[in-house]
Amino acid sequence: MTKEELAKISIEEFSRLQKWMLATSRDSESYQMMYERYIELKAILAAVNVNLAELDRIK
Repeated sequence: MTKEELAKISIEEFSRLQKWMLATSRDSESYQMMYERYIELKAILAAVNVNLAELDRIK
């Protein structure tokens, strides 16, 4: 998988995950599980030099 393909797939998943997180209570177990994946995706995107300033709605 190329760096560009990894970035595209990760951006798509990051966006989808954030929509789910925003629709879920922060106190729920589901949110906490999603938050773990959110952190992983942020690390992947940072590693492939994607600027998260525009993409990150959770912060």
